[in-house]
Amino acid sequence: MSDSTPSLRELTPEQALKHLELLFTRRPDGLLQGDHPSLLPGPGSEVSETRPYVIGDDVRRMDWNATARTTVPHVRRTLADRELTTWIVLDASASMDFGTARMEKRDLAVGAAAAVAFLTERAGNRLGAQLTGPYGIRRIPPRGGRGQLLAILRAALERPRVEPGVPEQSLADALHALRVLPPRGMVAVISDFLESGWEQPLRTTTRRHQVLAVETVDPRELELPDVGLLTVVDPETGRRREIPTHARRFRERYAAAALEQRALIRQSIRHSGAAHLQLRTDRDWVRDIVRYVSGQRRRAGAKGAP
Repeated sequence: MSDSTPSLRELTPEQALKHLELLFTRRPDGLLQGDHPSLLPGPGSEVSETRPYVIGDDVRRMDWNATARTTVPHVRRTLADRELTTWIVLDASASMDFGTARMEKRDLAVGAAAAVAFLTERAGNRLGAQLTGPYGIRRIPPRGGRGQLLAILRAALERPRVEPGVPEQSLADALHALRVLPPRGMVAVISDFLESGWEQPLRTTTRRHQVLAVETVDPRELELPDVGLLTVVDPETGRRREIPTHARRFRERYAAAALEQRALIRQSIRHSGAAHLQLRTDRDWVRDIVRYVSGQRRRAGAKGAP
């Protein structure tokens, strides 16, 4: 999105979905052409059976034993080839309502959620969502079809009124709620991962599901410009603080602390066993997703090569 492009929340859910579809389908790299089993590492989680070869199958997945037995070309079929239930865990906390570049992190998160839906869309697949924030956890049961994606976009873009007495739910709470789901699904966790407590629930989730952690980042979270005395407000707590951005040492300490924080987030995601994709509000996030998917395809192809 360019600076002149309205934010997704200025559009209706239908307009937002059409805008996001155009971002992907008009690209020359053909992101949405064909199936995309390489959104996560590897072509599948487990070999389940073989099936006859059809034109377009990856020849690196040929099952030569079955081919020799039947004299008909066969390919290995993995669980990823079957109907897939994808869950999007979307962080809708106040820290996501921040952005100093092309968009806010919430818009970036919604775009990432739509990308996951587009890339896992095929006949029979279902999409569900859990959104967590000051209104508690909003659960959208998995279903198929365009209407389901519209419902998720609508829930992600709106700011519902917070009811008195409703406890705020964290990202960790949303991940804990996935424990009751059947295993072997796909889970996309979209967050800035700035709160604490999500590390163990994420590790638990990766034991049962394929997990992609999408980290949203704004450049001002990494370094501060020299703009004099700056008043900042914590969107989570409302706490205000005066920041002396004119002080070079202060800016250097801030940048060092931010670098260490992001390294810890990256390390925690890696140790959990989840795949990791970082998207920034000041970059072409669609291009970054294209590069990520292309990299996963190459690695999957290398693993499947004889």
